[in-house]
Amino acid sequence: MCIENQKVEEKTMDNEGRGVEVASRFKRVCVFCGSSTGKREAYREAAIELGQELVAKRLNLVYGGGSIGLMGLVSQTVHQGGGHVIGIIPKTLMGKELTGETVGEVKAVANMHQRKAEMAGLSDCFIALPGGYGTLEELLEVITWAQLGIHDKPVGLLNVDGYYNSLISFIDKAVDDGFIKPSQRHIFVSAPTAKELVQKLEVRLLPGYNII
Repeated sequence: MCIENQKVEEKTMDNEGRGVEVASRFKRVCVFCGSSTGKREAYREAAIELGQELVAKRLNLVYGGGSIGLMGLVSQTVHQGGGHVIGIIPKTLMGKELTGETVGEVKAVANMHQRKAEMAGLSDCFIALPGGYGTLEELLEVITWAQLGIHDKPVGLLNVDGYYNSLISFIDKAVDDGFIKPSQRHIFVSAPTAKELVQKLEVRLLPGYNII
């Protein structure tokens, strides 16, 4: 049986036989996402649902530090739910991506390279919500780092309403045409909902899981 398709049991039973949520194997999740909310309400809803799922799993959030767009929604949701939020933002973007109230801990860094390195170093896994050039660049960098053996942290796409279908098709085409090894196609996982994606990432972390 393919381990990626196995269900991860997330509940145990208390003394009265009730289901109790079990803490995640992760401690901090890095979320890449847009500084815009996009045109579809589904994107906003997905950011909030992801934040709620992180809170339910008692996971802390590492993200790009912005208070606007999907970044703002997911960070505010985690913060309001009692989770710890760490935002990493370049000083040059503070005037653009920080407007109004900020939440949690905000760390200013010198540049984009330091931002990505800090986010990666603080996190146990990576999740990409819909976003633009910046989100795509961050996502592909951590996938490439996994390909090169720089890290072995799980990477997941929250494929809201098929947002990442074209990217997944491109990667499959690159595999078919010999530019990506078939074994490396499974560096990342994808799912349409936050709950399903976190479950897949948990399985990806299980001892004995092998993407080769």
